[in-house]
Amino acid sequence: MARSRTHADPRRQRGSALLVLLAIGSLGFAAVLIGAFGRSDVERQRERRTQAILAQASDALVGFASTHGRLPRPAISATDGRERPERCAGEADCSGFLPWVTLGVEGADSWGKRLRYSVTPAYTVTPVLRLSAVATKRILTRDGAGNLRYEAGQDQCLIYAQCLPAVVYSQGRANLGTSTAGLPQANAARNNVDEIANDIGVAEFVRRPASADPGTPGGPFDDLLIGIPLTPLYERMAAARALP
Repeated sequence: MARSRTHADPRRQRGSALLVLLAIGSLGFAAVLIGAFGRSDVERQRERRTQAILAQASDALVGFASTHGRLPRPAISATDGRERPERCAGEADCSGFLPWVTLGVEGADSWGKRLRYSVTPAYTVTPVLRLSAVATKRILTRDGAGNLRYEAGQDQCLIYAQCLPAVVYSQGRANLGTSTAGLPQANAARNNVDEIANDIGVAEFVRRPASADPGTPGGPFDDLLIGIPLTPLYERMAAARALP
């Protein structure tokens, strides 16, 4: 009678080991793919949520004007979301953070940065004089050749050629901005001149497609920005009898 084998075939052992290694390698590769696509999905969701937060803030600003006869001034600080009590002495004083507490909305984007806000000083006092108030905020973008051009407003804002009364924006996931704790985020990018322009802007702001390429015109960019149009603002204020 043949004796039973007490040792496994070495070739089978090597084959089993190879299959295990292949399985582990496949799982690892799949994990990398899932992680990469998962992060991308998360970022897209955060971007959509931030756009919704900005839309809500825009509507709240118009609602505030309909109730109070003017737009609010920026927040006291990144940690105090109440409207500044002092009148704006100029464009710089009227540029800062969205007054989220006063408006009753979220004050930060999906990356934990405070929303920025810039408003024309003449629209933060009552009554807003339609016949003389000039909206001063302008939005630029880049054309196919990478040159800056006006998307909203123009070089000179006039009573018969109005610009925008206000803008509200997020500084995106990467580079610049201020956390909800009031801590400024460093600029880790190179050549992101359009993001820097938004960070220090008081009248002109940039809105364009996102890019991580430092070689693209304007450099890396992921800011999200909404302008408050003047005509709908006046219409809402007039309907609420908040205009003289």
